Amino acid sequence: MQNRPKHIVLFPDGNRRWAENNNISIQDGYIRGKDKFNEFLIWCRDRGVNTVTVFGFSSENWKRPQDQVDFLMHVFEKYLEEGIEVFNKEGVRVRIIGQRDKLSNSLRSVVDKVEAATISNDKLFLNLAVSYGGKWDIINAVKKIVEEKIPAEDINEEMFNNYLSTAGLPEPDLIIRAGGELRLSNFILWQAAYAELYFSDKLWPEFSESDLDKALEEFDKRHRRFGGN
Repeated sequence: MQNRPKHIVLFPDGNRRWAENNNISIQDGYIRGKDKFNEFLIWCRDRGVNTVTVFGFSSENWKRPQDQVDFLMHVFEKYLEEGIEVFNKEGVRVRIIGQRDKLSNSLRSVVDKVEAATISNDKLFLNLAVSYGGKWDIINAVKKIVEEKIPAEDINEEMFNNYLSTAGLPEPDLIIRAGGELRLSNFILWQAAYAELYFSDKLWPEFSESDLDKALEEFDKRHRRFGGN
């Protein structure tokens, strides 16, 4: 391939539908999705991708039934705490982006722990979005700029990027959405301005290594103009 994405954004959709199709609990569906994501990270790293941003839990997901919310928060906390050894073994640096103030004290503690434990890793950078929304990210950046009283004439795209939750990272090259949905769902709205979009009908737990390769092959065929001709 001539062109490889350096930064992939992932929507791992379809865990609940997959569970229903296979007559298992929704909780088991999410656990299968978590295991699949670990595989996905290794596939990406082995193909030269250096940054993965995954939509874990949106700011709108708080409206789901409380038992589902509680379970997902439990999965995130367990995934991060148990994953430290794997992250360090595979060279993955982890950062959580989103509204941390909405997370439980125990989850925030684990977030701080995993970020500190993986800070020196450099094989792959993982952004895990929890309680995140694209509109929130933009508004939050604006608030920081206002608080710092930065003059209007000094505000430009490059400077604004530094106030987003993804500050310091390359802009996304490829967005992969599993599960058959065809929308961005209020995720990384600013950052996705020139990203290539790839939609898969595969439910996330069914997504395979060959499905990733199909997405990369499609990316390789596209001519990226970045707003030009």
